[in-house]
Amino acid sequence: MTPDTGIAEVEVSAYEIPTAVPESDGTADWKSTGLVVVELAAGDKKGLGYTYTDPGAARLVKDVLAGAVRGIHPFDTTSVHAAMVRAVRNHGRGGLAGMAISAVDVACWDLKAKLLDVPLSKLIGMARPKIPAYASGGFTSMTERELSNQLSGWVEKEFRAVKMKVGREPERDLGRVAAARNAIGPG
Repeated sequence: MTPDTGIAEVEVSAYEIPTAVPESDGTADWKSTGLVVVELAAGDKKGLGYTYTDPGAARLVKDVLAGAVRGIHPFDTTSVHAAMVRAVRNHGRGGLAGMAISAVDVACWDLKAKLLDVPLSKLIGMARPKIPAYASGGFTSMTERELSNQLSGWVEKEFRAVKMKVGREPERDLGRVAAARNAIGPG
């Protein structure tokens, strides 16, 4: 069913998810990950979008972006995006605003697919039936043994590519990269 009217509801939730152990990359340390979830409603359907960001982005969605997109037809994704860009003019487009826009954009595309009753992958022009995926982690806070265990576990789960973090202590990275190569094999 396609709605006769535009986006009727914008719901947003923010979460702070603790990590199992402290994590770090080349730039920061953290003990939790922020997640902002957006639901857009039109007709009898809801679309879901989310982004990893500071939970403060939820306030921007609620106070600024919701009013900008409410009433715009969800099939007009270009107008939805343009309205959000205009709405954050004085906030700046990057950073928190960019992350907030991203969550709403994804929710809009998901809503559009649900209203058309097609998979989102087909709506955006699915080019192949499968896509390669990679596993991401390998935090700089891990020991070489922890890193090796994580990466070899991903290989056992049939991931063909992995991403690990480097740059915190460049002199340590050589050993970490060697441990990673040993854990995943020659490729």
